[in-house]
Amino acid sequence: MELRRSRVIAAAILLGLLGAIVPIAAMAYISWTIAVEKQQDNLERVAEQTIMRAGRTFEDAKLALDSLAYPRLAPCSPQHIARMRVIAFNTPSVAEVGYIENGRLKCTSWGVEEGEVDKAPIDYVTPDGLEVTTHVQPAASMGNPVMALHYGGYSVLMDPARFVDILVEDDISLALANQDGLLISKLNSPDPALVETLSSGEPRKGMTSSSFYAVARDRGLIAIAMEPRANLAAKLREEQFLLLPVGAFIAIFIVGIVAWLSRKRLSPLGELSIAVRKREFIVHYQPIVELKTGTCIGAEALVRWQRPDGSLVRPDLFIPLAEESGLILPITDQVIEAIIAELGALLRMDRSLHVAVNLSAADVTSGRALDVLEDRLAGTEIESRQIWLEATERGFIDIDAARATLARARERGHAVAIDDFGTGYSSLQYLQGLPMDALKIDKSFIDTIGRNSATSSVTSHIIEMAKTLDLHIVAEGVETEEQADYLKARDVNFGQGWLFSKPLPAPDFIRYYRNAKASREDGRGNIRGVAA
Repeated sequence: MELRRSRVIAAAILLGLLGAIVPIAAMAYISWTIAVEKQQDNLERVAEQTIMRAGRTFEDAKLALDSLAYPRLAPCSPQHIARMRVIAFNTPSVAEVGYIENGRLKCTSWGVEEGEVDKAPIDYVTPDGLEVTTHVQPAASMGNPVMALHYGGYSVLMDPARFVDILVEDDISLALANQDGLLISKLNSPDPALVETLSSGEPRKGMTSSSFYAVARDRGLIAIAMEPRANLAAKLREEQFLLLPVGAFIAIFIVGIVAWLSRKRLSPLGELSIAVRKREFIVHYQPIVELKTGTCIGAEALVRWQRPDGSLVRPDLFIPLAEESGLILPITDQVIEAIIAELGALLRMDRSLHVAVNLSAADVTSGRALDVLEDRLAGTEIESRQIWLEATERGFIDIDAARATLARARERGHAVAIDDFGTGYSSLQYLQGLPMDALKIDKSFIDTIGRNSATSSVTSHIIEMAKTLDLHIVAEGVETEEQADYLKARDVNFGQGWLFSKPLPAPDFIRYYRNAKASREDGRGNIRGVAA
């Protein structure tokens, strides 16, 4: 038992630690996962916005170039230059419009080109047919590189920043490239190596040892948004602020459940031990009645555990534990002492009255209770025959030891009864080998009386078996007149059950006994319903 307790305690400690650590660790991990997911989702939105912005910028340039084709005007005429100037002025992303003939720039929206300027080399062509030169440095740009887009005989110069012109935080970097990985525009100095790697790959979002990133692709363009991993700390704190208390609550809940379960497993035994030390066990007495006359001839002593708050613990909740742990032995001793203290005077007054004491399997095997009884009865003037001993047939673990104990009990003057008969494995041959005086039929068989059930005929067989062995018969759990009449018709000697009385505290039993006796002396003879 101690080993089992140690294992339970160790398991409870381990589960408690896991219950405390795992939820908090899980919430910390979930916080990190959510923060990372949010960071990457935000970058994904930025990358998609960049793609949309770049796409609109290319569309604006294409519309501007398309609109220059009509109406046809004399090249580089004042009307032509004015037309180019209007287009440049009304297209925000376009800084300058130029007219190219035979590979040379002839005029721009600024006027006629007086020098010889060749058409810039083409870096790539968009799906819409726009020829793109990613790096041009016209004199008007004062050395700042611009992009040139060519279509037909015209070209437009654009600031590359227009393609990534969206609102982002300063620590978010952007890169815009074509499907071949050629860098078109950038913002906030993105990592060139990462841009090159991501331009050729397929991932939509992810992270490296130093950065988070997200990639968007559309119409031959690739937009890459990236952010340092160091930025995660602030978002992680936000998520932890929300989720760690949840983890702590779950941890407290789990630890509470573990403690409750551990207490449920360990506490009954601990409380049972304390109850034995503090003598918290009381005895209720259920009257045993002679069925033909209605005479109360005794009672069965039934132990009850009364907690300090006055509540009672059902015997089926603590008796098995008491038997398993060995605490049933001192409990039996307290029952014997309570009988002597509470009913001693009544037993001395009426020598025909008896009280039945239930013996545990351990007492039946060892015979220890017989010595306790002899010691406690000494000097009380209570006769041994007034204390019946009841042994449950399922408690006969060692049949030879049980036979010796029951024989000793009868030698000392105690009557012996087999309790709860029919629920174990007794047979006629089995019973013939045991020294006993009475047989108690279990309530489960009494309940079948008057019912057409598979076991209803067993009751009559048990009665006949007891008669064959010349045993007194006590029927347990008699609750109806029909059951009582059935038993009387078959010459069953005694009965106990709620038809006569529930188990009573000692003062109520004494009052019950006296009322019953007064009823008999008045000639009424029926003791049902006289219990207080």
